[in-house]
Amino acid sequence: MHHKTIAEFSKDLAAKKISSVELTTLFLDRIKKLDGKLNSFITVTEEQALSAAKSADEKIAQNKQTALTGIPIAQKDIFCTDGVKTSCGSRMLDNFIAPYDATVVTNLKAAGTVMLGKTNMDEFAMGSSNETSFYGPVKNPWDLERVPGGSSGGSAAAVAASLAPGATGTDTGGSIRQPAALCNITGLKPTYGRVSRYGMIAFASSLDQGGPFAKTVEDVALLLNAMAGFDEKDSTSIDQPVPDYTATLNDSVSGLRIGLPKEYFSEGLNSDVAKAIEAAIKEYEKLGAQIQEISLPNTFLSAPAYYVIAPAECSSNLARYDGVRYGYRCKDPHDLLDLYKRSRSEAFGSEVKRRIMVGTYALSAGYYDAYYLKAQKVRRLIRDDFVQAFSKVDVILSPTTPTPAFKLGEKTSDPISMYLSDIYTIAVNLAGLPGISLPAGFVNNLPIGMQLIGNLFGEAKLLNVAHQYQKATDWHTRLPEGF
Repeated sequence: MHHKTIAEFSKDLAAKKISSVELTTLFLDRIKKLDGKLNSFITVTEEQALSAAKSADEKIAQNKQTALTGIPIAQKDIFCTDGVKTSCGSRMLDNFIAPYDATVVTNLKAAGTVMLGKTNMDEFAMGSSNETSFYGPVKNPWDLERVPGGSSGGSAAAVAASLAPGATGTDTGGSIRQPAALCNITGLKPTYGRVSRYGMIAFASSLDQGGPFAKTVEDVALLLNAMAGFDEKDSTSIDQPVPDYTATLNDSVSGLRIGLPKEYFSEGLNSDVAKAIEAAIKEYEKLGAQIQEISLPNTFLSAPAYYVIAPAECSSNLARYDGVRYGYRCKDPHDLLDLYKRSRSEAFGSEVKRRIMVGTYALSAGYYDAYYLKAQKVRRLIRDDFVQAFSKVDVILSPTTPTPAFKLGEKTSDPISMYLSDIYTIAVNLAGLPGISLPAGFVNNLPIGMQLIGNLFGEAKLLNVAHQYQKATDWHTRLPEGF
């Protein structure tokens, strides 16, 4: 029962085969029984969940439900939730109870979803492995000795292990797509501005974007229908109508032009991952798609540009955590300077400190032009590469990650190696484009993902292309043993 998709649960609820209270209880029981192995949740909101489920059942009884009414989901602990701890995976916010809901939370509540709890994450979304959390690392349900990917690893692991049918995540440089790939689920990073960032705790404001996780593309489309839309509270939100993302899922992809960037299929890509992606490309050829090689020549600059821009913005955003207004405060400070220094040094983890220091340096007098400004110019070159590519193709296909999931602790002492695990996803954020990762095979019994990149506000096309692949394959139906 717990392995069903959101779409299947929605039909069961509408047909009164199960109640939302029963469904919510099922998943709450699974979290109690199994999450000790994974550490995917920071907070479980059992009482609120059962209350929301009861309200959902009342709406269903009156035939006033939406497709998501009564569906249990998990929220990444980066989204503010009124009256519930919002920690961002950090000691700094371990005592922070949000006084309001993020717009994403509000929208999903309005659609009738039931929040099971808040999921574990890399501290302030900084990491590619979910090992930097104050609450300990999340384990990958496919191999408990391996990482689930980060920073949204808690959400991805929870969905992969069927502890929740769907979840939210955020993606600054690949933090939805990379864990989706490593956990064998589907994850979508929408166009920048498509989903409101209001109430989503900021890491790098020009890159952060919320999005959904689920087992299937259809489920992701259902969640995006609720999450997307203009929000006047978010100055970066784009005022564009939201289509029904499920309406075009079954459109034919015959004649579709798929571009393969030669830079993504070169040195650094695991040979077995490359073979799995080649098999996926052949599936698209069988469906009538046209495959052609393209070039994104500035791709090799995406990681250096990102690791100047993201830390610079993080340095600015995290300046608000000073021990004065909210969050962690050191004990018995001697004076104001001591309060600042000890509160921040005691409450931030090493990866967050590293990025704050790098970002502060890049923004300092005499270095701003040499680093931050130059990185922004490179960002424009990367964006221009995509503009040129989309004049020739409809979507771009690539691996999501260069390798399957690596072992816990394997890269913690080598930040550069860790940063390169996002090498295929970072450019999408720099360009503000939508990207989706979906299951595409296994290497040594570990899942790997395929990434599809679309043009601005091309989520409907991406979901259609991804759904057609899932109809032709069964990778997404495979489940981790023991869950």
